[in-house]
Amino acid sequence: MSTGPNGVGEWPLWEVFTQAPGGKPHEHAGSVHAPDAEIALQNARDVYTRRGEAVSLWVVPSGAIVASAPGDAGPFFDPGNDKPYRHPQFYKTPRGVKVF
Repeated sequence: MSTGPNGVGEWPLWEVFTQAPGGKPHEHAGSVHAPDAEIALQNARDVYTRRGEAVSLWVVPSGAIVASAPGDAGPFFDPGNDKPYRHPQFYKTPRGVKVF
């Protein structure tokens, strides 16, 4: 086993996403350690597709994933109340249009 970039034998972490048959969306399956993308893909195949439950794999360096912080959930996901045109109540139903 070769040493990782930090010299202690640990390879970078890669996040693995698998896609089930039938065109379903990719879902996070787990993580693998590997020195590069090709080895990460092979490791992911060996670990997460043993029973043929996946038709596609993605591997992404963990450091490349950008995520919002749980503490920012309110301001990040709340609708913009200063933009009323984004709410359906802003629009009036024209005459002659039957409302369901």
